[in-house]
Amino acid sequence: MSSFADHFMALKFSQRAVGRGIAAGLVAALVPSASLPAPAPLPAPAFLPTKDAIPQLTPARDMSWQVNFWDYLLEPPPGSGHGPIKTDPAYPYNSQIQNGALFRDGELQNSIVNAKDPVLKPWAAKQMQESNEALLSGKAKLSFRAQSRCWPGGVPGQLLFLEPVYFLQTPTKVVMLWQRNSLARHIFLTDKHSANVKPSWSGESIGHYENGDTLVVDTVGLAAGKYHYIDNFRTPHSDKMHVVERFTVAPDGKSLTAIVTVEDPETFNEPLTLKQVWRRTNLAIEESVCAEDGGVDRFAQNLDPIPVAAKPDF
Repeated sequence: MSSFADHFMALKFSQRAVGRGIAAGLVAALVPSASLPAPAPLPAPAFLPTKDAIPQLTPARDMSWQVNFWDYLLEPPPGSGHGPIKTDPAYPYNSQIQNGALFRDGELQNSIVNAKDPVLKPWAAKQMQESNEALLSGKAKLSFRAQSRCWPGGVPGQLLFLEPVYFLQTPTKVVMLWQRNSLARHIFLTDKHSANVKPSWSGESIGHYENGDTLVVDTVGLAAGKYHYIDNFRTPHSDKMHVVERFTVAPDGKSLTAIVTVEDPETFNEPLTLKQVWRRTNLAIEESVCAEDGGVDRFAQNLDPIPVAAKPDF
């Protein structure tokens, strides 16, 4: 874990320890030790937020969130409008990971996308069909996934990354930190976007808390082009895309759900609503360097290249 995270979590635990020490001292002073009953086990903490509370997105040290779905397979809440882009029904497909379980039987399946979805603008449908044809013809052996080729996932595609994600919360910003390549996304707790936002992989994200259990994130300034997709089905977007994410902690604190609204009038005929779910795990962050373990085309599969710097950064 980074030194910042160590300092932040140590501060939280020291505050709790001080509070408990004061309380214990008062009890010991008022009640003779011989009359004190044996301490009863503490009940499991319930997540009962007040309206103005700040949700604890990482309430304990070495706690992470593990994604449940590699693709946007879940249906959004009723009344949300158009859901996620799906695969072509003529080519049945199972995600390689669903609800925490890996599908290992048989060969890996390539996802053939439904390029005929009426929500797609003609240019997007054409690009997605060309990607389908490359897979069906064998020109491309495996479909492109950002995480397997060491590219950033962007917004909201980064929410599909399989490796654990951590939240660092400060009074001025929230940092989402993925174990994969130690990729960090900064969410600033301010009331409005900058006047001029330079397009980037993660854009500019501003956030605020709602109802004591939710972090709402508004993102603009997302760069577009090759390898910039909203999902693992290679659904493109333009630089006019606007994304709103609502991260909500479950009442029992054991899961995290994101409801994502994607608006892009140059790519889609109406907004899309996506849903992702993570489960709570107790995993300390580890070093994970994509180019060392997953970025090499070892079996000559004609895979997309991994990012290569044009010049050193030192």
